[in-house]
Amino acid sequence: MKLHELKPTDGARRDKTRLGRGTGSGCGKTSGRGHKGQKSRSGGGVRPGFEGGQMPIYRRLPKRGFKNIWRKEYAEVNVETLEKFFDDGAEIDAVALVEAGILKNVLDGVRILGNGELTKKFTVKAQGFTKSAVTKIEAVGGKAINTAEAAPETTAD
Repeated sequence: MKLHELKPTDGARRDKTRLGRGTGSGCGKTSGRGHKGQKSRSGGGVRPGFEGGQMPIYRRLPKRGFKNIWRKEYAEVNVETLEKFFDDGAEIDAVALVEAGILKNVLDGVRILGNGELTKKFTVKAQGFTKSAVTKIEAVGGKAINTAEAAPETTAD
């Protein structure tokens, strides 16, 4: 059996009811809307959250706190993880971390944390580093390049 040969079991799926197609169909005349009232009219009905004029729950409950919509969220990677996944002399950036399967989503950037030991020499490009991560990377002869600080150079004409 192949994927294109799959079919639902008999009786598992029903045909869509066609409304307003005569009395013989069982859904003619009022088409299942009943008689009169707001919900029987075209365009009728109430908006989501409407409770018949009663103060709706989303307005009765207190609103608390502050949601910072400009906050940046970084994907965090420890130096011990870099040690496990990469060879000596590797150049590591966000793309390399995703390809290695360390990260699924880069979010707003990558931040390197200093947890664990490091023996291999790397060139690491990321948006942020902890002080301990920088000291561990540079202690073995590697480079920690902060891409967030490296602003593009502008030339005056």
